[in-house]
Amino acid sequence: MNKKRLFIYLLIIAITSLIAFFIHTVVLKQMDLPPYEHKIVLAYIVNTCLAMGILFCLYFFKEKFRDQLGFLFMLGSFLKFIFFFILFYPAYHADNEVSTLEFTSFFIPYATSLITETFGGVRLLNSLD
Repeated sequence: MNKKRLFIYLLIIAITSLIAFFIHTVVLKQMDLPPYEHKIVLAYIVNTCLAMGILFCLYFFKEKFRDQLGFLFMLGSFLKFIFFFILFYPAYHADNEVSTLEFTSFFIPYATSLITETFGGVRLLNSLD
């Protein structure tokens, strides 16, 4: 994978997250629910930035740690969990209950960025052969 393809995959992550954010907030508005509560904006920003950062690190370390890229990818997922428990879990669990809105406010951006990040990571790993 060259730098141009890396840039394209980073752009795909960003655009996919923007589209998901737009759809997510429109659906919330249509359901007469608050579209920007439960740290939804922060969730999209954090998950998108982490996905882009993880893919960039995989690209940056592809030669030096060629045999450990899978572990670096898993380390990135662990990093996402750390961010969740530091930034989101205390607010979501403040009332000893995580509501469906709180769950979806984090999980949809997490899943969106994970899918696009995985797609780019798989392409990166396949390009090493």
